[in-house]
Amino acid sequence: MSDQALQMYKELTETPGAPGHEGRVREVMKKYIEPHADEITYDNLGSLIARKGSEGPKIMVAGHLDEVGFMVTMITEKGFLRFQPLGGWWEQVMLAQRVAIQTRKGVVEGVIGSVPPHILSPEARKKPIEMKNMFIDIGASSKKEAEEFGIRPGDTVIPICPFTVMNNPKIMMAKAWDNRVGIAMAIQTLQQLVGVKHPNTVYGVGTVQEEVGLRGAQTAAHTVNPDIAFAVDVGIAGDTPGVKEEDAQSKIGEGPQILLYDASMVPHVGLRNLVVETAEEQGIPFQYDTMARGGTDAGRMHLNNSGVPSIVIGIATRYIHSHAAILHRDDIDNAVKLITEVIKKLDADTVEKLKRG
Repeated sequence: MSDQALQMYKELTETPGAPGHEGRVREVMKKYIEPHADEITYDNLGSLIARKGSEGPKIMVAGHLDEVGFMVTMITEKGFLRFQPLGGWWEQVMLAQRVAIQTRKGVVEGVIGSVPPHILSPEARKKPIEMKNMFIDIGASSKKEAEEFGIRPGDTVIPICPFTVMNNPKIMMAKAWDNRVGIAMAIQTLQQLVGVKHPNTVYGVGTVQEEVGLRGAQTAAHTVNPDIAFAVDVGIAGDTPGVKEEDAQSKIGEGPQILLYDASMVPHVGLRNLVVETAEEQGIPFQYDTMARGGTDAGRMHLNNSGVPSIVIGIATRYIHSHAAILHRDDIDNAVKLITEVIKKLDADTVEKLKRG
């Protein structure tokens, strides 16, 4: 894979990093962002903070390092694993899916167990199985053997899905696009600003534990104390069968999403207008998006200290919070370009006007 960006996407998405266990992903982010930063620091929960520049307003561009996964809660006497979710899952996307348990002895692969349809009653076939009745089969014959494999309660469980460039080379499938694409965008934003004059200090941030309550965003924002914050994340793509346009109107490949509302934040109107104006001036395609349920790291960042004008720039993505998600490469490139162009405008006077507007 000769394309450096594709190699980065592959490493970011294939590296395991459940909430609270983001260390390996953080190292990948550090490898790619450090050449473009003046300093790398961390908050006390493990969020990575890469600083570029040292003067002017502080601009924070943050994606989250973690992905949805599971945690082993017990090993049955027959060697099957019980588990709980880390992040939001819908039971119907889980059964019969392959998973990788991260143990102290290495990775142990398994499958989320399901009952064959042949022995289900017609009534049972119509009912979804609840997560509490699921288990993971690792091929162990007993609790003792599972423990010999290295399994113990507290181990995290990650979906298995190799990074895949599809027949249309602009479309990429992987696990953990939510939110390794945001990490990639934070890296590429600092990369695009190398050798470019910008009237501010830019922080490319990888936060921890977003999927379980936006936790790293709070500690990272407290550490940086930004004047302006961008959350870079995925959004819902509404271009698949069964999705109503009024529920999700974005389409992959038609530009980054500018979020108008989510359950954690109403984006700053002045900053939103500046982003829209910049997109129109630069001829960058974009889409509006809303999300009635769920939130992003901006939900914590905008509440830091006395308040931070914040906005979410998203990438329309199919099948998030499942084993495999799909997005369009042009949307990533256009989002990075848009954020970079807005950053160039965020001098002290402009930021002060936004705060007072």
